[in-house]
Amino acid sequence: SPETTDWSGLPAFLLCASVRWSALLCETTPTKAGLSCAEIDAGTATRGTAPLALSLCHLCGKFLSDRHDARYHRCRRNKAHPKQCLEKGSQNMKLLLAVAMLALSTQVSAAFPEKPVKIIIGFPAGGPLDTHARVLADQLTKILGQPVVIDYKPGAGGTIGADFVSKSAPDGYTLLMANTGTMVINPFIYKNSYETLRDFTPIARTAQQPLALVVSPAVPAKTLGEFIAYAKANPGKLNYGSAGTGGISHLVPEMLQTATGIQIVHVPYKGSAPAFTDLLAGQVQFIAESIPQVAQYVKIGKVRALAMTGSERNAAIPDVPTMKEAGVKDFEVVGFYGVLAPPKLPTDVTTILTQAFQKALASEEVRTRMISQGADPAYLDAASFSTYLKTELGRWGAAVKKAGVKLD
Repeated sequence: SPETTDWSGLPAFLLCASVRWSALLCETTPTKAGLSCAEIDAGTATRGTAPLALSLCHLCGKFLSDRHDARYHRCRRNKAHPKQCLEKGSQNMKLLLAVAMLALSTQVSAAFPEKPVKIIIGFPAGGPLDTHARVLADQLTKILGQPVVIDYKPGAGGTIGADFVSKSAPDGYTLLMANTGTMVINPFIYKNSYETLRDFTPIARTAQQPLALVVSPAVPAKTLGEFIAYAKANPGKLNYGSAGTGGISHLVPEMLQTATGIQIVHVPYKGSAPAFTDLLAGQVQFIAESIPQVAQYVKIGKVRALAMTGSERNAAIPDVPTMKEAGVKDFEVVGFYGVLAPPKLPTDVTTILTQAFQKALASEEVRTRMISQGADPAYLDAASFSTYLKTELGRWGAAVKKAGVKLD
């Protein structure tokens, strides 16, 4: 009865019917045509379709064979040419094939995801990427209907985590939450690194955010101008921490040295969180960090923000001037957060994930939390994100070369 019958095998049945009909038109067998009933049953079983598919497949084969024989002989009795008899009715069956393929495609898309989706972060827990991913994860869990969990593979400025994802199965269950450094700076600094546009499938850009230039309370400077003067009076005596060699938190201080003539010493960490911890402890005196990481500490006076690298002041730290306001012109740096998957991800899975991130970023709750942390929601779909990455690779490649950033 309609209430008790499982119809999930119907797309496989339709596909089988069209394949068998095509095989008859080609005067060959279903196997030679490229698909057998057993293959259809095996393929659909992996996506949770009903076991009914196999019996339906064999049934449709017999039905179409009988129908073909009857029509062929009736056509020949009317003295038509054999080729005309074989071609008769092919237009309708081409339509059936298109409908069957669409039905099967819809079924595959509807089946994803069937298990938890993992987001890999190439930095330790507690950093800005982690905070951003957690804001999105709860909403994504509701949208996708499966848990979205976060895992950490820190090291080499995010390169270890990125490399792991690039070599993972392209099934949509392993994603990378990445930032500017990981995707458009590291490829120019690390030898034998991945190629962003070749080794990943862009899913969505999720946010943009400037950086804040921050000092520990032990540094006497209260403005950027005072810090530049203090650093010039003490060349090589101040340390700055970064999330790792090659990241944006490494490159921005190098650019600042080039722009102002100061000399400060780089101390790389395996992520923003440990670098910021050492800034609080006074082990390093300066850091260029994303606003979501530093905003709450600036507000309570644990650290002092001298300037931020955006073109306008940020709502999370409204009293902190821009670089231009602080006296350093032509120094604007805005980083991004984005999600990528392994290469050759199926188009239907890419679409599902892209739309899921679009819905998550449309949530008022998510947007409010992001803005309060200092990140601006900045959604781009897969195609637009790919174009954006191509542009950023050109921009940051030139910046790396100009700044002369090298591996430590």
